[in-house]
Amino acid sequence: MSSERDSETTFDEDYQPNDEDMPYSDDETEDELESQQPLVEPGQNQINRDTEESQEPLKKDCSWQVKANDQYFCEQPQFKRTVFLCFKKSKYAGNAIKTYKYNPVTFLPMNLFEQFKRAANFYFLVLLILQSIPQITTLSWYTTLVPLLLVLGITAVKDLVDDIAHHRMDNEVNNRKCEVIREGRFKNTKWKDIKVGDIIRLKKNTFVPADILLLSSSEPNSLCYVETAELDGETNLKFKMALEVTHRYLQEESAMADFNGLIECEEPNNRLDKFAGTLYWRNTTYSLDADKILLRGCKIRNTDFCHGVVIFAGADTKIMKNSGKTRFKRTKIDSLMNYMVYTIFIVLILLSAGLAIGHTYWEQQIGNLSWYLYDTQDFSSPYRGFLNFWGYIIVLNTMVPISLYMSVEVICLGQSYFINWDLQMYYPKKDTAVKARTTMLNEQLGQIHYIFSDKMGTLTQNIMTFKKCCINGQRYDKDASRHKVIQQVDFSWNKYADGKFSFYDHYLIEQIKSGKEPEIHKFFFLLAICHTVMVDASDGQLNYQAASPDEGALIMAARNFGYVFLSRTQNTITISEMGIERTYDVLAILDFNSDRKRMSVIVRESGGNIRLYCKGADTVIYERLHPRNLKREATEEALDIFANETLRTLCLCYRDISHDEFEAWNKKFMEASVATTHRDEALDKVYEEIGKKLLGATAIEDKLRDGVPETISRLSKADIKIWVLTGDKKETAENIGFSCELLTDETIICYGEDTSALLQTRLENQRNRAGSSTHSSLRMNEPFFQGSKDRALIITGSWLVCTKGVLLLTLKQKAMVVELVKKYKKAITLAIGDGANDVNMIKNKAAVKLRAGRISSGVWCLRDASCYIK
Repeated sequence: MSSERDSETTFDEDYQPNDEDMPYSDDETEDELESQQPLVEPGQNQINRDTEESQEPLKKDCSWQVKANDQYFCEQPQFKRTVFLCFKKSKYAGNAIKTYKYNPVTFLPMNLFEQFKRAANFYFLVLLILQSIPQITTLSWYTTLVPLLLVLGITAVKDLVDDIAHHRMDNEVNNRKCEVIREGRFKNTKWKDIKVGDIIRLKKNTFVPADILLLSSSEPNSLCYVETAELDGETNLKFKMALEVTHRYLQEESAMADFNGLIECEEPNNRLDKFAGTLYWRNTTYSLDADKILLRGCKIRNTDFCHGVVIFAGADTKIMKNSGKTRFKRTKIDSLMNYMVYTIFIVLILLSAGLAIGHTYWEQQIGNLSWYLYDTQDFSSPYRGFLNFWGYIIVLNTMVPISLYMSVEVICLGQSYFINWDLQMYYPKKDTAVKARTTMLNEQLGQIHYIFSDKMGTLTQNIMTFKKCCINGQRYDKDASRHKVIQQVDFSWNKYADGKFSFYDHYLIEQIKSGKEPEIHKFFFLLAICHTVMVDASDGQLNYQAASPDEGALIMAARNFGYVFLSRTQNTITISEMGIERTYDVLAILDFNSDRKRMSVIVRESGGNIRLYCKGADTVIYERLHPRNLKREATEEALDIFANETLRTLCLCYRDISHDEFEAWNKKFMEASVATTHRDEALDKVYEEIGKKLLGATAIEDKLRDGVPETISRLSKADIKIWVLTGDKKETAENIGFSCELLTDETIICYGEDTSALLQTRLENQRNRAGSSTHSSLRMNEPFFQGSKDRALIITGSWLVCTKGVLLLTLKQKAMVVELVKKYKKAITLAIGDGANDVNMIKNKAAVKLRAGRISSGVWCLRDASCYIK
């Protein structure tokens, strides 16, 4: 079992991985180098030998190498990179971080350079230089120097205070301490002295100082619970699990000191949820993925201590790769001020030029003939006019407001305090006041035209409740809202039942207790076994730690219906089925990700039968069902009904697998798990090879937060367009639009599929008549829909395609929609979200090549990234 779960293969003792360097960027470049496959010993891993003989040489994705407990490994010549000319340094960063901008040497030149980028400051610098020239000066130089120094000084002091705060924060972080193996013992070491390859020990409620490979922990099976709020803003705990082999052998201090494993993995990058690597230790290879990595910024929770080896340090860690350079957001007022200053410059130049020309004419007509105006300088009239041009520039300098920028900064600073003190934005339930984290964007709040909001957890409470289900084509959907006199189900017969759980369909309970419906047993058994939830059994209570509220709701539902998840190890899972405890061997877990949109688990039952259980989005499940599935139509009908009630849905399915079929599949799975190149693609290809039989569907409720409809209504009255982006089904998206009053009964709803022909015809007509008449430009800009009625456009991901026909089904869809509006509407936008998948939308870094439709209101539903527009 350990070989199956850890994906281990043997390799030749003398084999050393290729040390060649592969460039890698945050943008996931495709630069790769050829590498040799490790030699394989006969016997234990004949599978990998067969693979090498049948496959062509692969390119190598993993070029980052780390040797545990060997600080000199990273200093080898092959790991050096050229910094400047012939000077080289190790490509492995130290663990000290730097978020400050200045140091004592660079502060003055860098700050002055940044300040003189402002047009007004640069103008007065030029003016000061002109005033130092005796031939053209008309005012004393100090009349410009004093106010310029005052403005530059105030801004410099503000920048210095901000940068000193960054210095203090960096010093506080870099001087934190943790235990590191030094001379065979754990010793307290500052974070800044940690190096790649160090073995460290972390304790409960401490932050992770670098990206580390989890080796072992105090918890059973070397589990480690972490909080990732610093990374993605999510407060629910996640768990990591070490390899079984390191859990077994790396518990004692002496074993840690002797550990000499070699880790080969991908280059540093910013993908928080991705990691591919291989551990070489004791002539065996072990596959590594993101579930075994603790990232810098995480906090250890519910775990007394854990051990790990540093893989990425300092600037190479994923959190630092994601920080990048902060994009400067220029406000409209700031742009307006620059425009005003440039306009004043032009007026000033024209005015000075006119006066200089007039002075030249006066010199020629009068000045040269008047002996009493002779100044002993034999300058020609044009040259005197040229000198006077600069003199007028100096005299008229008051036209340029030198304190304009500083005045606006002071006003914005005061405004931010008023925002913080606003009692109408104080939330008494959590004693939370509003916090203005920037002083330069305040005026933008009053100019917002579009609001982009995530749905789950932002507009909804993110508290999931199992409400209804469909099993083998039969709906179990009675509820108190439609049956006022119905009583909720009594779960007192189940000692593990949660008193907070409510369900109203008594017939389902009768079916469960009778045991006559095997599909019902499989349905709740799937919910109890197909998940990544961890359980903490303390004081006789079962406390579940789920990575998502959806998964927590499903596991709690199974628990209340008599199928209770009790415990798990690296290779087994224990469940109580209607009071009878059984332990199952877990042969493989096929994890959920944004591409697969489903999770699967393969288990061996007590009788030796092997079965695959899967849950996921209806679209991906239906694509992989057997062609003749008798219950498909009834389940589709149930899904539509659940979606119309704004419930979140999942489909469940299973498949019986023969031993020969599993062995053949597992061989491919093992090969893909230890692949050094394109591992994710190889695993996905293997995952697709098993078809399934439909079992049923679940329906989960996530209620709206209090005041959402009223808030949206008020924003709509202010003519603010609201886009709510979500990953629900099209029907769910539409009904939630009505429930939050984003849509009304008067709204005319149009669907993307129905408008395709209209859109194509319109584009062809515009091309045909472009340039054919003088009024063609007017017709090109005509509204897409005629009339003034509110319209909603519902678009699915399968409809939204780019020009090459590639579906846009990535997590960047939200950012693409934001960028689309900013690019074509030139409007100020506000993005709101609470999860990791909202970061791109808020940072707005996506590139968009889509045409904006002329729709003033509506619903935009991008399947797996849906949004409503009003």
